[in-house]
Amino acid sequence: MNRGVPLPGSVERELGKGDSLAGENALALAASDLQALEALHQPLWLIQGEEPVGLTLTRKSISDMDFRGYIPALQPHRLGDMSFCSDHNLKFAYMAGAMANGIGSAEIVIAMGQAGMLGSFGAAGLDPVEVEAAILQIKAALPYQTFAVNLIHAPSEPAWEERVVDLFLKHKVHLVEASAYLNLSPAIVRYRTHGIHQDASGRIVTPHRVIGKVSRLEVANKFLAPPPEKILAQLVEEGHLTHRQAELARMIPMAQDLSAEADSGGHTDNRPALALLPTMQALVAKVQAQNPAYPRLRVGLGGGIATPASACAAFAMGAAFVLTGSVNQACREAGTSDIVREMLAQTGQADITMAPAADMFEMGVKLQVLKRGTMFAMRAAKLYEFYRTYSRLEDLPADDLAWLEKTIFHKSVTQVWQDTVAFFQQRDPSQIERANRDEKHKMALVFRWYLGQSSNWANRGILARKIDFQIWCGPAMGAFNEWTAGSHLALPEQRKVVAVAQNILFGAAVLTRAHQARQQGVAIPPFTPQPKPPEALKEYFS
Repeated sequence: MNRGVPLPGSVERELGKGDSLAGENALALAASDLQALEALHQPLWLIQGEEPVGLTLTRKSISDMDFRGYIPALQPHRLGDMSFCSDHNLKFAYMAGAMANGIGSAEIVIAMGQAGMLGSFGAAGLDPVEVEAAILQIKAALPYQTFAVNLIHAPSEPAWEERVVDLFLKHKVHLVEASAYLNLSPAIVRYRTHGIHQDASGRIVTPHRVIGKVSRLEVANKFLAPPPEKILAQLVEEGHLTHRQAELARMIPMAQDLSAEADSGGHTDNRPALALLPTMQALVAKVQAQNPAYPRLRVGLGGGIATPASACAAFAMGAAFVLTGSVNQACREAGTSDIVREMLAQTGQADITMAPAADMFEMGVKLQVLKRGTMFAMRAAKLYEFYRTYSRLEDLPADDLAWLEKTIFHKSVTQVWQDTVAFFQQRDPSQIERANRDEKHKMALVFRWYLGQSSNWANRGILARKIDFQIWCGPAMGAFNEWTAGSHLALPEQRKVVAVAQNILFGAAVLTRAHQARQQGVAIPPFTPQPKPPEALKEYFS
């Protein structure tokens, strides 16, 4: 009997007449059969006739057979929320999140955009001149594709945040990835509401969109609500908004898209993804029901996304999109050094820890970093201990001060302060004015010099300061290394952001099909699709 085109492999157990796929282990596939699931463009049928039950690529000539199950075709562009892709002019619901100091580089953003995915430039920590140069580079390479630029909350440097927003508006950057916000600032509200108007049909048009990266409900609530009334009034008074625009702004959410940030590298609350995403989805559903005039609200998931299994799980839980971070830093296009890429390639899931954050040092905020091969976290923690214990640098015991200058700074405190003054005279002179009035703030700026330089040393690959490298990294990096071991992606020089993204999405689609088979009573052994070279995936991503 013609069963169509049988797929490779063998069925370990044949179904007899009257058997049901619902029975335990009714049909078990050998590991060699799993490659059948990788033909993503082909639907599969489970059939039983006079011949053994198996998977087939066509329903032709099976009318007299017993149809037992169906696995539809599933292309990678079908994963996630299609409205996210259409609204942002993307082909795939996949985002390479920003990493500060340009680690999330213009090259990453361009490569992702050209592949139909979303990239976010890591503007945090950079001088506005550098940010502007990157924006111009990206816009020249992606004249029609969507891209994002990171807007990080800078409570200690509000002037920097305002200057960056000025650049976004000047160069028509229509999407920002907002991160590290505890409260909304006038800068982000100004960005979101700039140019708001109604079209001929009365629909509210917002030229500027925000993807809010959140890990707490109270912060998510602020992004899903209209801009704060106090800030709107301030913007009207300053001439940034008209009264009519302020009225329209009261009817829109600050962000249509949220990225639920789980256990990630950099700023993180170390939240478990399995608990965080459903919580954010429930909040979005509640807000949407209360505000039916809102555009469609969506939640994606970031933090821990580094393998096909993690992406598959995120999409299975209803994530509108997935966001990667740590794994992109290990790629060739990242704005970091080969030394860092080599260190990341050796990272395990337990090789990470928490350390004080430079931008929110005084607040005690921490971020997640690599601990293997570096003493940054330990030394940064010691600086924060000094900050909490003493009111000024002169109060440090002589031994501690000597250790600080010899071991940490490699120069005198006086020299560090001179460097700090020179930096803030260009970036935000008010910080020096405040430090001249407040000795404790001066101490914080001196300690932040080390925290900031440690990231620069890593990005530039200064071998003499390797022990002080600050490398933002989450446990996803270790999971990625475990998955890619033995493949071409195990080699740092072979890691390209698009190749990584395509393999994660392809594998997630294969695993989704495997789960569909399981739900129909097929016993499938545990497996993970292994990384494939670009040419093997071309038909699914061209």
